Amino acid sequence: MTKEIPKWVQDEIKNAKFGKPESITRTGYILEIYDKDMKIDAQVYEAVEDGRKIIEGMSLPKKIKPSDLMKGVVYEFTINACKAPLGKKLIEFLKKEMEIDMDTIYQFDLASLEMMDVDSDSASSDESEEE
Repeated sequence: MTKEIPKWVQDEIKNAKFGKPESITRTGYILEIYDKDMKIDAQVYEAVEDGRKIIEGMSLPKKIKPSDLMKGVVYEFTINACKAPLGKKLIEFLKKEMEIDMDTIYQFDLASLEMMDVDSDSASSDESEEE
């Protein structure tokens, strides 16, 4: 049975004040593409600040068309990461009532991505051996 989250908790999370975005670069691949919502889920090889390696619901910039993206291909992602501290009352509620140890929430938006050319290293070394 799931516990009902009080309205004040929902409001505080929804109205959290995010700080200035910090640009981070990670390599990884797309798990899911949400065309209508202009969002993706991605798995990165190096964890982001809060320790996660899967980033869900990352907003795409308008210049990137979801139809141009491919799942399972290695990309270099440039991500704008913002964080918002939570109030003491909310931190205590999450810890006691929901058994969640969290004092900050994060928002991740994709700034840009570039497909990594993983095969080119082996192809170019083969060609140079033939000369």
